[in-house]
Amino acid sequence: MSLPNEQVPGEYANLTIGREDKTMASEVTREEFESRVGVVEREVEGEKLVTRYILEQTRRNSDDLGAIKTRLDRVEGKVDGVDRKVDGVDRKVDRLDRKVDDLAKNLPSIVAEVMREVQRDRK
Repeated sequence: MSLPNEQVPGEYANLTIGREDKTMASEVTREEFESRVGVVEREVEGEKLVTRYILEQTRRNSDDLGAIKTRLDRVEGKVDGVDRKVDGVDRKVDRLDRKVDDLAKNLPSIVAEVMREVQRDRK
């Protein structure tokens, strides 16, 4: 790393830090400057590693979520099929229930009619 205007090692350089209206001048040696730059560069590399890791995890999570959604769609389709079958069974049970109710209602008259026929045949 080199300083603007190539300062000689051990000499001080004036650094201006900040914006136009808010500046702070500080004198540092070339070694101090390079040391500070090195710290900042390492911090930047660390931030890059963290960002890459987060991006990788996000991609993995996205892939996992896609697979889960696909499976959920299949399960939802199967549940819909089961729901249709249950509705069909429910209709059959309702019809059977009506038949049993009709039979229970008509059974006394059926038995009475059969008994009348039996009595007629005996005469």
